[in-house]
Amino acid sequence: MTKINLRDYYPFYLSDCFIDVPDEIATLLRGLELQEAAYRLRTYRHKAYFSLDRGDGIEHDILFVSLSPCEIYQHKVTNEQLHTAIASLPDKQAKRVYAHYFLGMSRAAIAKAEGISKAAVGASIERGLRHMEVYLKKYF
Repeated sequence: MTKINLRDYYPFYLSDCFIDVPDEIATLLRGLELQEAAYRLRTYRHKAYFSLDRGDGIEHDILFVSLSPCEIYQHKVTNEQLHTAIASLPDKQAKRVYAHYFLGMSRAAIAKAEGISKAAVGASIERGLRHMEVYLKKYF
């Protein structure tokens, strides 16, 4: 058993409070203390005194780039054209293309759900994509 001072680990203790803890716990606490000191030293050496976790929106602005109105309109038109092209497919092809590319289902999962072979699903999706390509070139 090792005797530790809780005041060293918890800042809200105003006076010393010693307790006995197993040696494994004392070793773990010492290891965490060393890791924290190493992190502070790395931060100091690399001059990384700032945090993106301030709550003023800087992290959000960096991670989520806002689109211009022109880009938003282009995405909307492209999605409409894509959905129109999918709607022009026969029902089975449209469902398979949608399930594979929009829902993220594998060809094997689609084949299992429909009770057909994986090769049939793959061929159907490929035919659907070729039909969509012709449709998009012809109308747009």
